[in-house]
Amino acid sequence: MITTRRLIIMRHAKSDWSTDATSDHQRPLNKRGRRDAPRIAQELAARGWVPDYVVSSDSSRTRETFERMAPFFDDELQADFLYALYHAGLSELSDVLFTVDDSYESILALGHNPGWQEAVSWLSGQFGIPMSTANAALLEIEADTWRGGLQQAGHWTLVDVIRPKELD
Repeated sequence: MITTRRLIIMRHAKSDWSTDATSDHQRPLNKRGRRDAPRIAQELAARGWVPDYVVSSDSSRTRETFERMAPFFDDELQADFLYALYHAGLSELSDVLFTVDDSYESILALGHNPGWQEAVSWLSGQFGIPMSTANAALLEIEADTWRGGLQQAGHWTLVDVIRPKELD
């Protein structure tokens, strides 16, 4: 059945470079990141873009971004944190989304650049869309399955990009 598929591609909130983390994978959010993540979630909810499902990199900063967003979403929202999405690109994101249950209509994908910026460009056909920290690109397409939608490169509608700096 053809339905509107919504994909929120969001880069993790701002991370802390002055931490004692032993690796890039373990870096936490900084003060601004901890502030911005819930603000983006609140804006998504206000616009009616609440995800049914979340796929995320398993890095500390993406996990913490989601933890700070979660209070604005359904309590039973399933979130899968995958190493495959750590610094992933379009190919890895597509591989994950190809396996998503088609009953989900709205998915939040939390990850990293440059892969997330490339994914937004590839899906929307619009290039040069900056995916700074905590930016959330709102994309949609009419498709019967996630696989079918993802195979329509350049045909997704880029509805908007929510930027924390514009919420001030």
